[in-house]
Amino acid sequence: MISNKSKYCVAVWAFLISISCLAAELKLPTIFSDGMVLQQGIKVPVWGHAAPDSKVTVSFKGQEKETKADAEGKWQLKLDILKASSTPVSLVVSSGAKSYTIKNVLIGEVWFCSGQSNMDFTMATLTRTARNEKYKSINDYIRKETETAADPLFRQFTVEKATSPFKQLETMKGSWISSSPENNPAFSATAYFFGRELRQKLGVPVALIKSAWGGTRVEPWIPESAYLNNKEMAEYYSTNTASLKKMAAEWDQAAVDAKYATALKKWQETKKGRKPRKKENSANKQTVPSTLFNAMVKPLMPFAIKGTIWYQGESNANYNNDKYEKHFKAMIASWRQLWGQGDFPFYFVQLANFKKPVKEPVDYDGWALICEQQRRSLSLKNTGMAVANDIGDARDIHPKNKVDVGKRLALWALKKDYNQEISICSGPIYKSHEILGTKVLITFDYSASGLMSGKKNLMDKTQKVDEALSHFQICGEDRQWKWAQANITSNNTIEVFHAEVTKPTIVRYAWARNPEAANLYNKEGLPASVFTTEKDLPVAEVKSKSKSKAKTKRKKAKK
Repeated sequence: MISNKSKYCVAVWAFLISISCLAAELKLPTIFSDGMVLQQGIKVPVWGHAAPDSKVTVSFKGQEKETKADAEGKWQLKLDILKASSTPVSLVVSSGAKSYTIKNVLIGEVWFCSGQSNMDFTMATLTRTARNEKYKSINDYIRKETETAADPLFRQFTVEKATSPFKQLETMKGSWISSSPENNPAFSATAYFFGRELRQKLGVPVALIKSAWGGTRVEPWIPESAYLNNKEMAEYYSTNTASLKKMAAEWDQAAVDAKYATALKKWQETKKGRKPRKKENSANKQTVPSTLFNAMVKPLMPFAIKGTIWYQGESNANYNNDKYEKHFKAMIASWRQLWGQGDFPFYFVQLANFKKPVKEPVDYDGWALICEQQRRSLSLKNTGMAVANDIGDARDIHPKNKVDVGKRLALWALKKDYNQEISICSGPIYKSHEILGTKVLITFDYSASGLMSGKKNLMDKTQKVDEALSHFQICGEDRQWKWAQANITSNNTIEVFHAEVTKPTIVRYAWARNPEAANLYNKEGLPASVFTTEKDLPVAEVKSKSKSKAKTKRKKAKK
């Protein structure tokens, strides 16, 4: 006769076996789900988990591929190169008695879309009433697009927000949608207008993978391996994670919950003072280095993509702004390396103009500094930048005009990646300069059919205007900045000068948070980028001087 203790042991053993078998069942990443789009033109990776050493079969459009899970149950294989197809088909993955059928699968162009709020903001967010009546027409345009557009071949996968400060995750949550009046509100607005251009010009299915989080710096999107490859970055990573690891180890969620419950009960009895807030584990904040890469990027690798679009930098304007170029480039290089698709295209938005226009030239401006480092990041292969310093909003860090932002990003992809007949994909980009006596000659790339003074109104095409070039500043060795005169001297050059600066050393353009008067364009109507001719950016020194001057002015004012 079996004792109760023996029965209990058998039950526990059976339960453990069932859990083990369940864990060994066939599993796929969430992005492999109904409605997905696979990238055309390359061998597409498919991967997941299964029972250790078990055979896995993937069937798709006449292809049948087999592989074997390793000792940990991990498996991966690649489908042969696929051609674009608008006909929905199924992808079947099976192992043993378990099988998954993923329905409504298309083949086309897939773009990863990441960054902070200006990428995260949805179409629904931008249909809300504009803070400034001036932008009401854009508001109405986006609202109409949201309410009427329907395109089953235009889709988005949204990665749910998550953090993981110390561990690279293999899974994440998310879902696929296709463009329709019901789904359009959930699309990233920047990504939507980028993708819409591709759909119209290419005529193949287009998919956007949105993985973005408002208010985030570049540092949480950088993997640990990229930090450790550089001494300075490794020190930053170590300093910022050491205390968090200690806090995470000592964190007692039960104690925190109990303390909060007691405080809340006391407050509910008296309603005096502010309602208590539960203390949060600092290790779960979205500002921690690598935490967003670990949770919102790594689980998607190596899903086949064409490239990436990126809109971020606002949160770095006052944080690590002297290191942005180094960190941004490290992020791009590490994503490319870990994705395993070579130097895929990486296109980003230079920050839009924001806050009140400046009346006097400034020596230090963190916003302009980020813009300049974004420009310098173009030195990386297969990168492109959409300039937005003429389509921002002085009152709103989230400008409504995502239509032109998306179009300008799309110009890079259409010209560089899809060989479309487009004359130019960028506005003038500073190339070099030469000091010629009292003048400085500036040479530009992307001048196209020539340079001009222009003006853009909302979503209208840029118009050529008969006005002097503006928002150039010049200085000598004393760094006393003057608003400069600038004349177009050829198809791709201008000369910059000021009567009081007889020995010029540096020229800057659009160097401000809101260079509203900046009006240099190419004749194709695309704006020139922020730039400075100085090689090194002495941020800390300049910032210190600026603060000292501000303190001196305040002291004088008090006297």
